[in-house]
Amino acid sequence: MVRIRPFPAIRPVANIAAQVASSPYDVVSTEQARRLAADNPRSFLHVVRSEIDLPAGIDPHDDAVYAKAGENLQRLITDGVLVREDEPKMYLYRLVMNDRCQTGLVCCCHTDDYARNVIKKHEKTRPDTEDDRTRHVLAVGAHTGVVSLTYRDQPDIESLFQQDVNARPLFHFNATEANGTEVTHTVWTVSDPSPYCDLFSSLDAAYVADGHHRAASATRAAIQRSAANPNHGDEEYNWFLAALFPASELTILPYHRLVADLAGQTAEHVLERLGALGTLTSTDQPQPQRPGEFGIYLRGSWHRLALDAATIDHADPVKSLDIALLQERVLEPILGIGDARFDPRIDFVGGSGGIDELQRRVDAGQAVIAFSLYPTSIEQLLRVADAALVMPPKSTWFEPKLRSGLFVHTFD
Repeated sequence: MVRIRPFPAIRPVANIAAQVASSPYDVVSTEQARRLAADNPRSFLHVVRSEIDLPAGIDPHDDAVYAKAGENLQRLITDGVLVREDEPKMYLYRLVMNDRCQTGLVCCCHTDDYARNVIKKHEKTRPDTEDDRTRHVLAVGAHTGVVSLTYRDQPDIESLFQQDVNARPLFHFNATEANGTEVTHTVWTVSDPSPYCDLFSSLDAAYVADGHHRAASATRAAIQRSAANPNHGDEEYNWFLAALFPASELTILPYHRLVADLAGQTAEHVLERLGALGTLTSTDQPQPQRPGEFGIYLRGSWHRLALDAATIDHADPVKSLDIALLQERVLEPILGIGDARFDPRIDFVGGSGGIDELQRRVDAGQAVIAFSLYPTSIEQLLRVADAALVMPPKSTWFEPKLRSGLFVHTFD
């Protein structure tokens, strides 16, 4: 049973939502955030990237950064930029990018469901990032970022969506992503949350799509708050902010790899070793066209490596992933990349502009070799999560990204 409930949102005044809404904290760097918010005191980047309002060079994990985030949130409320709903509500949030449309239900989910794997995961979290987000949640006393969840399509839920999107929207605006792509964001208030609660309670599971660290930190914050509360019950800190999207509407884009050097080998030797793994050919199409294929950019030219399908264990939900195949057959044995989460020689490029960025960085001397991948499918993600397994790091890149600042869930 997946538990959801409405919440008394703090949200922007409708006619300035576009000025408030920002990229998530983990999509922009400090310098990018500083530039984007420089002339916009209403930007929610002042909350999720609050170091931009402190002296340059400050440690992003300094206590002052978290204190500033809470101060900036209160400033937006005091100035009337953000207002609190007079009653708990749910919302529908639609994002449209390049004619692709996804609509999800914004509500609160229970941290116990995340801890008990009713809300299933597909990747490990990094302790440092989890620590950072937990400190942020506790300092601000609120969830300021939305966890993107998914579920296997349910016609009855989609019927409810269709009813509520026929009303006048609360928010409707366009925003340009960091890669220059324009996304249309539309939000409607749900007329009656009760039918949604009933239908989602019949689901066996939901799945984290994007936001493992936000979900994990919300759960850790709830544990810490409950430990300090002798009268612990069903307080708001037990619930976290989420948007639930049907699986068929989500798009996973490729998450490519860059490697800084060839581990002391010549390019000719690396190509020879790659050719022994399958069929290696020159190509002018850098993006692989099917699973089991990889694009390789080396010395100013693109190559395509196609593995023999008979050598892939398609029954194993993890080992059959292209990310896993690349790691096990190329990155570790040929280039000496052990744990991709910590090896400083590897970097990652995701999203719709990934191929161009790969080539640019190799040509600029920032890396020596690049690998383009076929995207992980949503069904592969569900299979891994259902098996209680985890994907290799940086396996999925979801676009478009949910904006921060449209919904805030406070503990009080």
